[in-house]
Amino acid sequence: MSAATVDRGTRTSAPTPKPGKRRSMGIERRPGWFTYTLIGVFFVAGAYPLYWSFVIGSSDKSALTSTWPPLLPGGQFWINAAEVFDTIDFWKALLNSVIVSSVITLSVIVFSTLAGYAFAKLRFRGREGLMVFVIATLAVPTQLGIIPLFMLMKDFGWTGTLGAVIIPTLVTAFGVFFMRQYLVDVIPDELIEAARVDGASMIRTFWHVGVPAARPAMAILGLFTFMTAWTDYLWPLLVVPQNPTLQVALSQLQSAKYVDYSVVLAGAVLATLPLLILFVVAGKQLVSGIMAGAVKG
Repeated sequence: MSAATVDRGTRTSAPTPKPGKRRSMGIERRPGWFTYTLIGVFFVAGAYPLYWSFVIGSSDKSALTSTWPPLLPGGQFWINAAEVFDTIDFWKALLNSVIVSSVITLSVIVFSTLAGYAFAKLRFRGREGLMVFVIATLAVPTQLGIIPLFMLMKDFGWTGTLGAVIIPTLVTAFGVFFMRQYLVDVIPDELIEAARVDGASMIRTFWHVGVPAARPAMAILGLFTFMTAWTDYLWPLLVVPQNPTLQVALSQLQSAKYVDYSVVLAGAVLATLPLLILFVVAGKQLVSGIMAGAVKG
């Protein structure tokens, strides 16, 4: 028997794992009851505060003082909501919050994507040092810059206007860092070089190569930014107390000597509804964009 025959005989294909063995090796493994139980526990823990707010917001003011607080919603939600509308200028505050959150979200997405693409794929002097500086600003507490920032807004004459809320947050260090970390691996350098060889300018390369690849990260960053801007309270309270956003306006429900928490929680539920609608409307597109980006990556 020749050496070639022996070599061919020893080169046998690897045995195909049996279905049971494949499941034990982690192949085609599906989530079990423990995973679904854990997901259910986290869902209940996350949704319960909102449900409890709705239960109290739909009850009368004696609900919190009763021996056994109600576990099911009452029938007075719209009565409490009407009192919210009578106490504060709800619709103007809602419009202010929509304007502020939308402008901030759009601006953060645009500037963070541009800066993240530059830090990830462009070569320029001082790139690493600038990136370290951007990351270092994340360690500075926001409250530390409130006083000088307020003095700056006052010198510009912007206090009392929505611009004082929007302009300081047109771009965030987290957004730049997030987009840089995403784009550094998802876009091959060879693809950018090929576009430049074909004669595409830097802006055209960014628009046709960088933006399509960055869409999943842009969607996630936009969602987080909108939520952060929508729920922001401290800075709008300082600069626009007379032209409030929704969160600042809702605080006026607790300014009286006697606080009706049924009305307060009804207002909190009304303020949360736009975020829930955003999740319902944009959730499917968000997940599909993330999955498409994962498949392409």
